[in-house]
Amino acid sequence: MPRTPAPRPSASPALDARVALLRRAAHAEPRLEGVLLYGSWTTGEADAYSDIEAYLFLGDGHADTFDGPGFLRALGRPALAHTNQFGILAVVFEDDLMRGEFHFEEAGAGIAAVEGWQGMVHLPDPDAAVLLDRTGRLTEAAARLTAPLAPEPVESAAHLTGELANWTLMLAHLLARREDARAHNLLHAMVAPLQLKLCRLLRGTTDHWLTPSRAAEEDLPVADLARYTATTAPLAAAALRAAARASWQWSRELAAEAHGRWGTPVPEALHARIAGVLARD
Repeated sequence: MPRTPAPRPSASPALDARVALLRRAAHAEPRLEGVLLYGSWTTGEADAYSDIEAYLFLGDGHADTFDGPGFLRALGRPALAHTNQFGILAVVFEDDLMRGEFHFEEAGAGIAAVEGWQGMVHLPDPDAAVLLDRTGRLTEAAARLTAPLAPEPVESAAHLTGELANWTLMLAHLLARREDARAHNLLHAMVAPLQLKLCRLLRGTTDHWLTPSRAAEEDLPVADLARYTATTAPLAAAALRAAARASWQWSRELAAEAHGRWGTPVPEALHARIAGVLARD
């Protein structure tokens, strides 16, 4: 039988209303076997700027022919609807510019894969996240995702220490080659998230592990935010090189702190050589 759990209010009435529309449309569509929300609405962190994100599981044989954009018109008129680089239907609703990300998958394999999301997806209230479940399989799978994400500290710290050395050496080589635009992107898009992960691991604030910059202002001490700020720079040669050196100094200090706490290895000679490359003009 279709499930209709009680609505759960969030800090975003507009998102609550759109979730309700999705629930209603899903129950009225017999080709859908299940619908599972994920993202900030399911973790209780939704606000006026949040997206609506969902997996829609179709009965076998319907996934290739189902008109996803047409179905989603029940949620509002789209200003944009396209399949993004990850194969997800991305939608922008015209009335309020709310973004949406929708995965349409066959129910058989799709629902079977949900319980394998442990460590990647956290659903503290699976009953709220499951908008439709005609067979009970989706509810059972979602119930396995209630545990918060908790990375194993020793293995994670060792991995991050190695990653930071690897990518910072690439950064140093790009700066030496004067590929400043590429180095700027690498510093902010690759190195910084790894630093924030290692910092969160050390501070015990891993609730936003998969998106380590999320709520950093609330989760991390002021001193750590200042160190992170020092690693950011405009695309100007002198500022970029100063930020890269500050970044590597912070990475080395985080790695040393992890070593002191968990005994994770630190290749000191390599770290010193990377610092030497970054010190060049």
